[in-house]
Amino acid sequence: MSALGWAGQMNTAPIYLDHHATTPVDPRVLSAMLPYFSEQFGNASSRVHAHGRAARRAVDTAAANVAALIGARPDELVFTSGATESNNLALLGTALGRESDGKHVVSVRTEHKAVLDTLRSLEQRGWRVTLLPVGRDGLVEPRHVAEALADDTTLVSVMLTNNEVGVVQDIAAIGALTRARGITFHCDAAQGLGYLPFSVAELPVDLVSMSAHKMYGPKGVGGLYIRRSLRNQGLPRPQLHGGGHQEGFRSGTLDVPGIVGFGAAADCMKLEGQDEAHRLDTLRDRLERQLLDGLDEVRVNGGASVRHPGNLNMSFGYVDGPALLLEVCKTASVSSGSACSSVEAGPSYVLDAMGVPKDWAAASLRFGLGRGTTEAQIARVGSAVIEAVTKLRAASPLYAAKRSGTKIDW
Repeated sequence: MSALGWAGQMNTAPIYLDHHATTPVDPRVLSAMLPYFSEQFGNASSRVHAHGRAARRAVDTAAANVAALIGARPDELVFTSGATESNNLALLGTALGRESDGKHVVSVRTEHKAVLDTLRSLEQRGWRVTLLPVGRDGLVEPRHVAEALADDTTLVSVMLTNNEVGVVQDIAAIGALTRARGITFHCDAAQGLGYLPFSVAELPVDLVSMSAHKMYGPKGVGGLYIRRSLRNQGLPRPQLHGGGHQEGFRSGTLDVPGIVGFGAAADCMKLEGQDEAHRLDTLRDRLERQLLDGLDEVRVNGGASVRHPGNLNMSFGYVDGPALLLEVCKTASVSSGSACSSVEAGPSYVLDAMGVPKDWAAASLRFGLGRGTTEAQIARVGSAVIEAVTKLRAASPLYAAKRSGTKIDW
């Protein structure tokens, strides 16, 4: 779809470059959803009459579309309110369900807060949680995963791609380790589905969390893939009770319009995601090159060889981070980290785990390119960042001292 079709938001400032926080609803998705608010308003659980059966057919179609995006079967999906709920269901439900096998869980320090906070909850209930370090590139070494596994390990959770720095973890290698030892493997894949190769038919993953609003669908709806072999064991244990909906895994009246939107968004990503990934990768590299050529004392965070195509995270030396963010946000909506962690003061915990010095981490920007991003916008944002950094450095005694040749430990 042409960028001009995106609700006019691409023709006015500020330019939206925070697609890791959320994405605009694709017009095709909205069109698919609208009838299910008024004309087709039935409850998908009311299968005895026509209104309910129509809603059920819509849910089944959406399930088929979401399943096709990740190479799953429709009956292996549970719809949730989003990736946060999916992560809670996967982690709490599996840990509780496998408690008799052991109470040790392994994950990574740079996981999303929805995973880390859920694991902290398990820790408070008596589980032992191992959070593995990452390298300066943001990647966890599979050998470190192997070394952390113990006889009482029942669950491992590693995300597909990081929401702050865009690095892509080696899910295949990690999954091979867990599969060999009968350990349940969960992957938070809220970011990157459709852009990055990912198929549960090919990868040894047991649970996969997804979110519609990260792929141009509506907010408030997501999904959890549960491998059939796991479902047959009654895992994960349900965390919401009442009515036994979705085979008892997640009770509650289904959000039919939201689920329809999720399915439509997944269908669009399956059809267009790979081409879009190539376009975004090119634009991302162009912005990166513009900033590296136009400024000194700049670092790319998480610059691994395989990255989310729309992600660029950079730190700018000798500037005040909050001041830089305010200046750049006059031109473009960007962030300094995860939207889910924005209420917390201080530098990003992800950059800290990667060993990025605090001063550099505090002056970082995350650019999240998306479906409506254009070449002209990238050029404009690049110029705005260069102008903002140059302006702030002009008032910086530290930068002046550095320019004069004085050794500064920034």
